[in-house]
Amino acid sequence: MAFEETPAERREVTVRRAPKYVPFLILGALVGFLVAAGVAYGLPGDEEFDRGAVFGFFLVTFGAGGAILGAVAALLLDWRSVKRRQRAVVEAVPDSEPDDDPQP
Repeated sequence: MAFEETPAERREVTVRRAPKYVPFLILGALVGFLVAAGVAYGLPGDEEFDRGAVFGFFLVTFGAGGAILGAVAALLLDWRSVKRRQRAVVEAVPDSEPDDDPQP
């Protein structure tokens, strides 16, 4: 079986380092949870409210706020990566030998 030389295809691509959003959201929420625990159990509180109820309230508030701040940080880094993108030219390199047998 003869191997045919095909002309290499060249394409221009954009290369950039974009952040993953989910880790930023999770990290922001975890920081919010830690801040909620610090506020609920570290500061003196009112005798009228149970510390667990206060922690639950602040957990939702600071957890959501932390996730939002994490999303904003990821968006800012993504915007920065768009400004720093680079163009490159890629060329397809054919295999030296064609594969005849399928691999499982």
